[in-house]
Amino acid sequence: MTALAREPVPRQAQEVEIGAIAAGGAGVGRLPDGRTVFVHRTAPGERVRIEVTEVRRRWARARLLEVLDPAPERRSPPCPYYERCGGCTLEHLRYEAQLEVKGRIIADALERIGKIAVVPPAVEPSPREVRYRNRVTFTLVRVGGGRVLAGFHELERSGRILDVGRDCLLLEEPLAVAWDALRCGWGRGARLLPPGPKLRLTLRTVRDGAVLVVHGGKGAGASTQLVENVPGLLAVWREAPGAGPRLLAGIQHPLKEWQDEALAVSGTAFLQGNREAAAIMQSYALEQMGEVTGRRVVDAYCGLGILARQLARRGAAVMGIERDRDAVTLARVGAPVGARFLEGAVEDRLSEALPADVVLLNPPRTGVHERVTRLLAESRAARIVYVSCDPATLARDAARLTPAYELRALRAFDLFPQTAHVETVATFIARAA
Repeated sequence: MTALAREPVPRQAQEVEIGAIAAGGAGVGRLPDGRTVFVHRTAPGERVRIEVTEVRRRWARARLLEVLDPAPERRSPPCPYYERCGGCTLEHLRYEAQLEVKGRIIADALERIGKIAVVPPAVEPSPREVRYRNRVTFTLVRVGGGRVLAGFHELERSGRILDVGRDCLLLEEPLAVAWDALRCGWGRGARLLPPGPKLRLTLRTVRDGAVLVVHGGKGAGASTQLVENVPGLLAVWREAPGAGPRLLAGIQHPLKEWQDEALAVSGTAFLQGNREAAAIMQSYALEQMGEVTGRRVVDAYCGLGILARQLARRGAAVMGIERDRDAVTLARVGAPVGARFLEGAVEDRLSEALPADVVLLNPPRTGVHERVTRLLAESRAARIVYVSCDPATLARDAARLTPAYELRALRAFDLFPQTAHVETVATFIARAA
């Protein structure tokens, strides 16, 4: 039997002790047979009664039935959806405890995957514990009879969608208003959205309203009428599988206020969802890059080039690299002297930007390509500042860098309160040749 094979599920309730929180937000315990068991909505130090729902060779999943001995960190979740919603996983813990959990998740990943022993890093709290997201992705399903469910996947029932309104505590207030208006304005059965039984909707606020991106669906839908129906909706884009974004209706490039800059944005250009916490993290990342005047800097996975612009204004010669064509086009608009941009995958274009004195890496959740870490190790840039949104891929990439670099500083930032996600800034210094 392979490690992925399922085994019969015992039906009787069991009691376990929870020792830690895993990267996905579930508590970790041990079944009487020695298997590791993952139980959501639990806290370290608790004794709980559970029902096992899935059994594999070395691990199992279980549903929480009762907390027998609650941890002092436990609290009543403030969100009305939390009992069933899979959008948040740590809301049952006091906020200070959430930060401690995230620091331990980072340290565990670095030691277990990267073989790098570190003290759990300090986690900078978000200025706002709730109402902090200016960009959220929802799932919409048409269930027949003109009914629509739109919200997040249910906890451990990914096939079901929990309908979520503006009282979701993740949504920044302007985004909550925009989401409420969209739900009221898309018509019976969401007829003013592209057709299809299931859609993903990314809604984000911009300077004068909101922008909607529809992932999937067929045809254009009646999006012009949707923009007319929804107050403050400035644009609707559609991104089909394997195809780039296409403007369906509204303004091509609305303006987004971001760190004292008014940026023209497209439907799919990436910006962090928690603007206040992101500003703190990016300020720290710039500080970790040291004095950049007169130095060659690479900003890999640069998006709209926000940090590249700031570095160029500090006197650096910056080469930004980004695969999103529209983002590169917008990054070049109004870019200061000293900031240039390459379009393409970082692993394909990085060699053109090297050698460099300092390299900033800010990859997606999948981390950096192995070719990137190899090129950096060969180039011997003096300093690498790695901004990571996934501790596991950070640990993997750190292990690839450590033969040539020493991990010198590690700090985390809570851009996603109430969830198990965390951003980490790792600073690597080149070892002596």
